[in-house]
Amino acid sequence: MRKFFPSSLNKRLALTAGAAAMFAAMLSPLPAAAQQKFVSIGTGGVTGVYYAAGGAICRLVNKDRAKHGVRCSVESTGGSVFNVNTIKAGELDLGVVQSDVGYNAYNGEGQFKEAGKFEKLRSVFSLHPEPFTVVARKEANIKSFDDFKGKRFNVGNPGSGTRASMDMLLKERGADYSFFSLASELRPDEHGSALCDGKIDGFFYGVGHPSANIQDPTTTCAAQLVSLTGPAVDALVDRYPYYAKVAIPAGLYPNNPNDTETYGVLATFVTSSDVPDETVYLVVKAVFDNLEDFKKLHPAFGHLEAKDMVGNGLSAPLHPGAEKYFKEKGLL
Repeated sequence: MRKFFPSSLNKRLALTAGAAAMFAAMLSPLPAAAQQKFVSIGTGGVTGVYYAAGGAICRLVNKDRAKHGVRCSVESTGGSVFNVNTIKAGELDLGVVQSDVGYNAYNGEGQFKEAGKFEKLRSVFSLHPEPFTVVARKEANIKSFDDFKGKRFNVGNPGSGTRASMDMLLKERGADYSFFSLASELRPDEHGSALCDGKIDGFFYGVGHPSANIQDPTTTCAAQLVSLTGPAVDALVDRYPYYAKVAIPAGLYPNNPNDTETYGVLATFVTSSDVPDETVYLVVKAVFDNLEDFKKLHPAFGHLEAKDMVGNGLSAPLHPGAEKYFKEKGLL
């Protein structure tokens, strides 16, 4: 069994007294400290760990922006598939992506089969494990995934890695959305309240743990985590290298005293080969030079180890900027 528990426009300002000084300033590049570069990171919903990860990375980059002149900004997005497509379009520099989505994008498989291979996709490093988490309304009396047949179930918002993984699971089970009486497409920041309000009976979500997104419904309405096991899961884990079986620990969430068996992927940080080496190097350096601080910025990062972040779950070649840093530090 594979395991991964526990183990990121130049703007010129020329102050001139006359036309000659202005012309001279335009002929020569400004010092690094006087330049301002911008780097953008695509994440996911604001209540998810992707958004927290992007925020943590930007926080470390921006800490020294007076020295390196790079300002990092984080954007809430539709998730993994959206991030890949937006990086491909050159509208984002980096993004957080499920390892399976990254694999499909680089190889032109799954949801990227029609668009073809994104051969410029590059890995930067991996982040936290993301077990696929199934949560049920207590009153629905759900004991296994089979019990959701004919129930109202949230399959995830279009463009998210969660939705792509749900599609793969249903296909492996020989089913489609007609398995449910309602297949809703709520965002992660909506499905918890919908569950507690009785609008859905359950939801599927790939997320790092502990997650406030799971904490809220388990606290508010005693929502129950449901194990995700069986022949379909066994087949997916055996077939695809980016999947592994994991367990969400007993007692991690209120009203859930037992281990929850499931499977999952890794969250990975990706970019494009079009993004300059020095930019990616700077982002990687900001995180790994301050890794202990990074690990404190969210509970899901607490068990991260540098060697695992370089070697696990990377579905595309390393970006040269990341590779340069890792070689300097003896991690490659």
